[in-house]
Amino acid sequence: MSNGMIFDLPVDWTGENPGVYLKDDPSGPWTTLASFFRIFASPKGQGTALLLLASPNDEFGTDSAPNVCITDNEPLARWLVNDFAANFAFFRDTPSIPAITYVGLDSSKQGGDALTTYSETVSGGGYDVRLDWKGLGEPFGMVVPPDSAPTGKHTFLSMFVGTDGGTVTLNGAPLPGQPVPRDAFGRQITSAFLAFSEIWMRHD
Repeated sequence: MSNGMIFDLPVDWTGENPGVYLKDDPSGPWTTLASFFRIFASPKGQGTALLLLASPNDEFGTDSAPNVCITDNEPLARWLVNDFAANFAFFRDTPSIPAITYVGLDSSKQGGDALTTYSETVSGGGYDVRLDWKGLGEPFGMVVPPDSAPTGKHTFLSMFVGTDGGTVTLNGAPLPGQPVPRDAFGRQITSAFLAFSEIWMRHD
């Protein structure tokens, strides 16, 4: 007899969602927010989306510090931003979320070995964005119930990897800020982290 478990819940999406969230002052506002989605299955199909808020506290951003989402599946990206990322603690209540500009993705490339370093590079709409993580820690698994999930209506499973540092580069120029300490359900990591093998299951 099997001792396995099946979650009898609809799966909204499964994929990857690493992030690099930066501050100039650990007690101050976020200066750069970048969240990368690579979705393998969802009701809106597969796709890649990089959400970059280079001016998270400015509704419309600027030419040199845009608030943009680069994607190859805009309906999927809008759903991820509005139904998921907008509920993440890092993005919640940021005035720039409703005014994000969506642009088409030209290319997306992974780098590093996911043991010591990792990177995601995305280009589109005249933007070249690179996210870098270094000093990768030991992976750990999580199961998060709805009362602790950002959306309040999902159980999600994930493998997290904390890092010592992370950077965001836009068109060759580093964006401001440094990662800050973060608590991940009792595990101390930073706000630059990898999140792989995510499965978000909805409680109706």
